[in-house]
Amino acid sequence: MENINIIVVGASGKMGQAIIKEILESSDLHLVRAIDIKSSPRIGHDAGELFGVQSNIKISSDLSIDDLEADVLIDFTRPEASMNYIDFCLKNNLGYVLGTTGFSESEKNKISNAAKKIPICFAPNMSIGVNVLISLVEKATQSLHEEFDIEILEAHHKHKVDSPSGTAIRLGEEVAKASNRNLKDNAVYSREGIQKAREKGDIGFSVIRGGDIVGDHTVLFAGDGERIELTHKAGSRTTFSKGAIKAAKFLKKQTHGLFDMFDVLNLKK
Repeated sequence: MENINIIVVGASGKMGQAIIKEILESSDLHLVRAIDIKSSPRIGHDAGELFGVQSNIKISSDLSIDDLEADVLIDFTRPEASMNYIDFCLKNNLGYVLGTTGFSESEKNKISNAAKKIPICFAPNMSIGVNVLISLVEKATQSLHEEFDIEILEAHHKHKVDSPSGTAIRLGEEVAKASNRNLKDNAVYSREGIQKAREKGDIGFSVIRGGDIVGDHTVLFAGDGERIELTHKAGSRTTFSKGAIKAAKFLKKQTHGLFDMFDVLNLKK
């Protein structure tokens, strides 16, 4: 089995720690660098310290690669940081697993252009279950969109700053594509105050922020006399870290290109 050398950025965060734990527990994966911002109180500490494992890799703010052998960088941070990590991956010819959300259109264009030179897996949600949900939503929408109203509901922890979530937007895009709509024209993000009645083609979004909710997503098909709900609930960040590791293994075999979890999980038709 081929070994994969991985750099993890955002190493002190909850997702970074979940990914590092996954790497350290796998015999064919090697953590070669754990990166975080200079102000992190974890700088200089062992990357596995918080979950009781000695990795012999200190969390650092120094991203220079020197003579380090690395294959893939995994990033679940913030858009402004990710733009720098893309440049780093281009310079060092690294595969890039990108789970960050909240990008502008110009930032998405930069990601697409970078993928012409390096392999990138860009997905708003790397959970295996969520990506199966997206596939199921496509099939349900094709069958139901003429007779059912479609709403997307999502809930996340109180610290999440982008809204709706990247996963909710991805689900909305799937609904729009499967029903021959345009999400930009049909999405409804706010219903405050007295408004006109719901229009047939609307794709509504509802958002909850609170506590430590890891991530819940539901696509509701509401008809006359019946409702269908397709739901995924994440109880642990492990579900995302396992998907990120699958993506890293997939990218090791690619030379360039922009991929998503449908490619990794072979869910495309």
